[in-house]
Amino acid sequence: MPLTDTNFNKKNAAQREQELAELLMKVKKKENVINKKLTVVILAAGLGKRMKSPNKPKVMFEVGGRPMIDYVVGLALKVKAGRVIPIVGNHKEFVIDFLNMKFPNNEIEYAVQEEQLGTGHAVMQTENLLRDFDGEVLILSGDVPLLKYETVQKLIDEHFSNKNYATLLTTMFNNPSGYGRIVRDERGNFLKIAEDKDASDEEKKIKEINPAIYIVNSNILFDSLKKITPGNNQKEYYLTDIFQLIPKEKAGTVVTSDELEVTGINSIEQLMEIESKISGN
Repeated sequence: MPLTDTNFNKKNAAQREQELAELLMKVKKKENVINKKLTVVILAAGLGKRMKSPNKPKVMFEVGGRPMIDYVVGLALKVKAGRVIPIVGNHKEFVIDFLNMKFPNNEIEYAVQEEQLGTGHAVMQTENLLRDFDGEVLILSGDVPLLKYETVQKLIDEHFSNKNYATLLTTMFNNPSGYGRIVRDERGNFLKIAEDKDASDEEKKIKEINPAIYIVNSNILFDSLKKITPGNNQKEYYLTDIFQLIPKEKAGTVVTSDELEVTGINSIEQLMEIESKISGN
């Protein structure tokens, strides 16, 4: 048969198109399954006392001309999670009004943390919304605006592919002061997170930090949250305490080498520093 046979070429092209359509359908079905099993929760209720503006939520301070929460919700939508739930608190109406205006075509749900009793307590406020959800919960921080999509996708892939109960993002900081430290055993396996204010002198020497970005199985998450207590120097419910209750072999880590993308903004000074870095000044 000649290579220029028109019927043959048409038939071949039609077959390739059909195979491609079937492949795309399989990918789409897989994506839909993951979407339904992934919810993003965003910690956005912080008072931001060090921002020196008590009437403005910390996550509404701008970086590069956009509120911090804008970046984080945009990222949550980009990973195509089934649900997006910011946890709001201090002057919550500013955050809710902004997000509803910025993302009018997306059904964003809100949980409210009336009292600031720690990050664990904040996530507890989503339990009623997620009572019937059986899947994975990606927890992002509303004051970490420069986190990259590729990094989060790597975290999600690591979690799903290894069937972890929980997976943490970590990185190395030259100056880790203020951050929880990642404590590992002699083989390099994850052991625990030592909060900065509760860490021993030896633990404070560790440069691998916890930027508070995790993905956790929903059943494990809420079961563990019921068991944690505010028995620490801050008298708060630390979300990081759940990792003491999760079998170490079911907890994974993903290390990012980019310190800037996981830097949290907790003060005006840090905000100005981030602004100068992204503007190149």
